[in-house]
Amino acid sequence: QVQLVESGGDLVQAGGSLRLSCAAPGSISSIRAMGWYRQAPGKQRGLVATVTSGGSTDYEDSVKGRFTISMDNYKKTVYLQMNSLTPEDTAVYYCNAGLTYYSRGSYYTGDYWGQGTQVTVSS
Repeated sequence: QVQLVESGGDLVQAGGSLRLSCAAPGSISSIRAMGWYRQAPGKQRGLVATVTSGGSTDYEDSVKGRFTISMDNYKKTVYLQMNSLTPEDTAVYYCNAGLTYYSRGSYYTGDYWGQGTQVTVSS
């Protein structure tokens, strides 16, 4: 199995910044793309931003110009720099990775999720 390790969630005042990190295990063979999704209370989980191993990025409209996603291919880690935070950004943020790993003689490809990290923005 693949365990993505997230960190960086916190309580911050409106207008502040946070940086989320998500690391994939070193045993991963390759990563196609990584991304961040979020789920606020009473709402469905939705896309925040994604980045491919080639560096192509995509953002949800409400975070464009405020959030920046990046990936360190060597460290197998994705980052989400969040600036100008508002209370509407409050949610549990989940890391997602499309990747391939090798185990016991076989390669496995799929999408995997982290456990989530809480971001709370106070007004």
